[in-house]
Amino acid sequence: MSDERDTRHEDGDDTAAVARPSGKRSARRSRAASSTATIERPSEAAKATTKKSGKDKKTGRGGMGNPFLSLWTFLKQVVAELRKVIWPNRKQMVTYTSVVLVFVIFVIAFIGGLDVAFIKGVSWLFG
Repeated sequence: MSDERDTRHEDGDDTAAVARPSGKRSARRSRAASSTATIERPSEAAKATTKKSGKDKKTGRGGMGNPFLSLWTFLKQVVAELRKVIWPNRKQMVTYTSVVLVFVIFVIAFIGGLDVAFIKGVSWLFG
């Protein structure tokens, strides 16, 4: 296809360079993933075994466990998820902060203006 990038190096190697994610999803990738996705349903025997054992599907353990181990696992998962985040650079952060501050100032001025208008209207009406 003409829209695909050529990932071959000059020596003819087909290995793709490892790139940091840009934060944008490829339309081609999302369409391909949705068209090839299949839903697998567990058999009745697997459902019965899971229900009888009382184990959690995610961890494979029962309801009672070491709370410190659970906390440690949670913290490890938090760190792993934070490493997946695409953090904004300095220019983006300045831009986003400026936009938010301008919007907040606009909303404050708008609500302040409405407040003054209502005060004047009520004082004129009930004088």
